[in-house]
Amino acid sequence: MQLLDLVFHLEKYLPQFIQMYGSWIYVLFFGVLFVETGLVIFPFLPGDSILFLGGSLAALNNGGINIWFLIIISIVGAVLGDFVNFEIGKRFGHHLETSKKWQRFIKKEYLDRAQKFFQKYGKLSIFFGRFMPIIRTMVPFVAGTAQMHYPHFAVYNLIGGIVWVLFMTLLGYFFGQHPFVQQHFSLIIIAIIIISVLPAIIMWLKGHFSKNN
Repeated sequence: MQLLDLVFHLEKYLPQFIQMYGSWIYVLFFGVLFVETGLVIFPFLPGDSILFLGGSLAALNNGGINIWFLIIISIVGAVLGDFVNFEIGKRFGHHLETSKKWQRFIKKEYLDRAQKFFQKYGKLSIFFGRFMPIIRTMVPFVAGTAQMHYPHFAVYNLIGGIVWVLFMTLLGYFFGQHPFVQQHFSLIIIAIIIISVLPAIIMWLKGHFSKNN
């Protein structure tokens, strides 16, 4: 019962959590975004959801989150994450792709999808990929493995990180000010999280059934 109360009354408990732990909440946002974009084995983390959540919390009365500091720390986490992922792909990409040990963590279907996306859009894939779950994590790795020209990657990484964070965070901020969103905050956040992880679930199901067949 306590868990259900927590889930369905996030707008009540999250501000209390923020007030208790203060600036550590920014560390949490930085960490999730850095890990999702920087470590190729974590494509399932809900980057879109946490940005929208942060913006929505900043809009709530007494939410305790400074929207502009949140945006800055999130941009830093997202951009640094892509740089790290690119370097991992550049230095270890071919080894990780062919290693049976790492194939358990780096899904081949995710890599294939990201490689096709990279081949289709080239440099722009770094920007467009920011707005697509799974692709967002895999494309920097693929770009590094393909030895993409570093200055080109850096420019599109920076622009993509800024635009993605601004869009998702401010979207959450403006929606969070609407009375309907404030009244149904928990259900909306749960729906966003489900939508964010749905592509990963679908890809896993496709892989699972294809192996069985």
